[in-house]
Amino acid sequence: MKRVITAQDVPETGDFRVALGSIVTPSARELIAARGVRLLEVAEDQLPGAPPHKTIAMGSDHGGYRLKEALKPVLYSLGLEVKDAGVHDEKPADYPDLAVAVAELVVSGAATRGILIDGAGIGSSIAANKIPGIRAALCYDKASARNSREHNDSNVLTLGARLLTANQAEEVLRTWIGTPFAGGRHQGRVQKILDIEQRYLRKP
Repeated sequence: MKRVITAQDVPETGDFRVALGSIVTPSARELIAARGVRLLEVAEDQLPGAPPHKTIAMGSDHGGYRLKEALKPVLYSLGLEVKDAGVHDEKPADYPDLAVAVAELVVSGAATRGILIDGAGIGSSIAANKIPGIRAALCYDKASARNSREHNDSNVLTLGARLLTANQAEEVLRTWIGTPFAGGRHQGRVQKILDIEQRYLRKP
C-alpha cells in the first residue's frame, strides 16, 4: 500500500527521503517548497527508521495473525509505521510471548503505542498489563476505544479476532489511534494506577 506524506511529516531543512511511489499531499508539497527541502524518492530499505512517536508496535498469536495483517495498511494510511513483533504465519503461538514483545517496545520508547490481537483479546491484555508502564485495554467498539484513551491513557490496544469483523476492528483501531488523552481529572486517576503499580513492583 502506498504511503501518504502529509505536511506534518516534512522536516524543517535538508533532504526528505520518502519511499518510491509515495503519495505527497498538496499541502506537503507547498511546505517542502517553502522550506527549501529537497524531496528524494528512495527504495524502502534506504529509508531512515520512523521516529518513535509515529511508530506502532504490533503483535498477534496465530489466532490474530490474519486480522493483524489486515489492519497494518490502516496504520500506514494514517501515516504511521509498524514494528511487527510477530507472528508471521498461522503456526501455533503463545499470546503471552507476543504481549511481552510488544509491551517492551512501548515501554522502551521504540514505539509510542502497541496493538495486540488474539482470539478474544483478553489473554493479551492480562499479559501486557503485567509489564510496568503498560496500560492495555481490551476494546470491542468505538465507545470503549474512545473511553480507554480519553479516561485511562491506554498505550496498548487489544483486540479479539474471533469477536470482531475486520470492519469493526478497523473502526475500533481508528478511534483508538485518533483519540487523545483528556487529562484533567483523569490525570489524577491514571497517576493512582501508576502508584499502585509502583507499590507492588517486586524489589530485587
